[in-house]
Amino acid sequence: MSTFHFAIHILTIHPLPPSNSPEKSSEILYGVENAVGRGVYFMSNVKERMDIYFDHRAPSIVVEVAEYRNGYIEIRKRGGKIRAFTEITKDNIKHCKELIKLVDELRHLSGVKGGLAVSETEYMATTVLEEAKPLTQVIYSSVKEVVEQGQYIFDTLWNAAVPAEQKIKEIEEGLEPVRTRILENQDQIIEQIRNLNNSADHLSICSSLTGMEMSYDLFFDTYRNIVNKFRKEEEKEEGEFNRLRWIINIDKDSIRLVKLFLEVGFQIRHVKNMLPVNFGVSDKEAAIRLEKIQGGKVSQSFLISNEPLYVSHFNSLFEETWKNGIDAAERIRDIEAGLDTANIEIIQNPKEAIKRAWDYLNKSRSDVSAVFPTANAFSRQIDMGLLDLLKEATEQRGVQIRILIPASEQIMRTINEAISICPLVDFRIAEGNLQTQITLVLIDNEHCMIVELKDDKRDSSYNAAGLSTYSNSKSIILSYASIFEILWKQNELYEQLKIHDKMQREFIDVAAHELRTPIQPILGLTQVLSSKLAYGKGAGREEAELLNVITRNAKRLHQLTENILDVTKIESNSLQLNKERFNLRELILNSMSDFKGQLKENDARIELPSKEHIFIQADKTRIGQVISNLLNNAIKFNQMENSKESRSISVTLDENTHDNNNEVIVRIKDTGTGIAPEIMPRIFTKFVTKSERGTGLGLFISKSIIEAHGGRIWAENNKEGRGATFSFSLPIVKK
Repeated sequence: MSTFHFAIHILTIHPLPPSNSPEKSSEILYGVENAVGRGVYFMSNVKERMDIYFDHRAPSIVVEVAEYRNGYIEIRKRGGKIRAFTEITKDNIKHCKELIKLVDELRHLSGVKGGLAVSETEYMATTVLEEAKPLTQVIYSSVKEVVEQGQYIFDTLWNAAVPAEQKIKEIEEGLEPVRTRILENQDQIIEQIRNLNNSADHLSICSSLTGMEMSYDLFFDTYRNIVNKFRKEEEKEEGEFNRLRWIINIDKDSIRLVKLFLEVGFQIRHVKNMLPVNFGVSDKEAAIRLEKIQGGKVSQSFLISNEPLYVSHFNSLFEETWKNGIDAAERIRDIEAGLDTANIEIIQNPKEAIKRAWDYLNKSRSDVSAVFPTANAFSRQIDMGLLDLLKEATEQRGVQIRILIPASEQIMRTINEAISICPLVDFRIAEGNLQTQITLVLIDNEHCMIVELKDDKRDSSYNAAGLSTYSNSKSIILSYASIFEILWKQNELYEQLKIHDKMQREFIDVAAHELRTPIQPILGLTQVLSSKLAYGKGAGREEAELLNVITRNAKRLHQLTENILDVTKIESNSLQLNKERFNLRELILNSMSDFKGQLKENDARIELPSKEHIFIQADKTRIGQVISNLLNNAIKFNQMENSKESRSISVTLDENTHDNNNEVIVRIKDTGTGIAPEIMPRIFTKFVTKSERGTGLGLFISKSIIEAHGGRIWAENNKEGRGATFSFSLPIVKK
């Protein structure tokens, strides 16, 4: 056993207590006498424990400065425990071995700076340390909160430290410590990968084209040197050279680079469905590339580890993948001979699928077409930084980008934001649901990516997406491109139809108003003439009949203009209701009395058996319009029936208070021709009629009025005989 002799420096410095209240004191002390004196005072107060750490220069101070050495010894004599950690190096290893004897437990932690000590009641720290020399500056505090904070810092670092004996053994036996690091600094990453390559006995790499491009730019010369070294070793052993291997998806884009690495001396195999991780592994270390998308940019870091489990796992992973690969020479031969089959790939990992789509978008050259299944799907991609990619593609590379998104309540705000950032992108809102659960992306007519929407309520695209499919098949790409063009043109035509429809409604509205203007004086003046003929001398029957014809047709024209105006209001959502409380039975009786003349002419009768007074809160004029329209239809279709049986119309009112309903149902039943089966499903739509005189607008208007009141309207042919029954319901207002 080696014995070390140290020069012990004796300073005979006495303890230096705080100048003010020791319970709440914080000071900075300068000079050897003050700094060491306060340290001696600190150690003399330790009763149960002292926890201390310091950098690689401090072990010599503790061992060789008597005041510190003796202070440690006295603490332990009093039954106190000392825990310490420092950075153990080749230069301070002998002092650390001696320090092990002075403390209860010593640990190693790389990169320790300065020093800190904490006891039950006091805290000390310094940033000024010189080998084998006393301290010249210290920070001291007995404030409880400072002591607790110092203890927390010590405990956190203590848990990350390793036993001193382990580190000393590694240094003395030249062992490489087991460690795993994540590096983000590009210079550090390059240095570590270069070290991995140079120290490897064999090297296996699995990467995308991006990984091979990076290796070509940074390490190609290194690989040449490694190949030469391996070949010399193989020649001595007369073995086969197979210590540099690479797995990659070989396609038209990567073929040139693959050939360069083959020429250097790599063995390369093609794998269609690549692993979702890029890595390189040797006999000693593994390097794994970690990627994340931030602000539309892919940032990368590397995990470097010599942990045996990591190294073994990635070597096994490589070997299994290598077995299923195709020799690069065969793959290149097929591609160059035009025998390359289309690639159709199922991607189960949503993160990998989205990354692939973004990679293709980053490399787009001419055009990109995309369809999103929902507005949420589009918003989630914006949150990931999609707009930055679109802006770069359109403004820097001149890519033409078209995006189709379903309409939603909040989509316009999102689209306006997107347009302000990416003014060159053609965004289009598809009216209504696109009836799709996939995101479709087509890039340069060369790549097609389809991502399934699994859960649209999720905030993250990774969690919302399901399975994905990638293909570079020309037939598949052309098929989806045709579908996209159909959807795009369809939306374009829909926009044109909306404009034409608006123009048509405006024209009809103007025309109806213009027709109404001359009709009013025609009706008024014919009534005046009728009155004069009725009471004047020499009134002729023929003239009176002619005036009746004029009046009847003017009324029909007036009703048509009113219907046209009502349809315009309904379709523009401007139909207004002036609700009031009124007796529904009285309104029906008044409407019935308006048709007495028509009933007498057609030898028909109308009945209202119900005597009950039912009150509703509704627009009296509009409900009267519905009742009059239904009565008019009933009379009209009774006239069309050639049967000699009695022509009758019955009107019934029933209250319905079942199943939490509180409504009145009005039924108008006729004995006419009934409803033709071919128009029954469309009976309440515009322009549907079997009558030569009707326009097919009355029932459409009636349905809109009833539904605006929160009611229902329906029709059916009578089961027991001729005719049809039209019914509608309205909410009841209790007296």
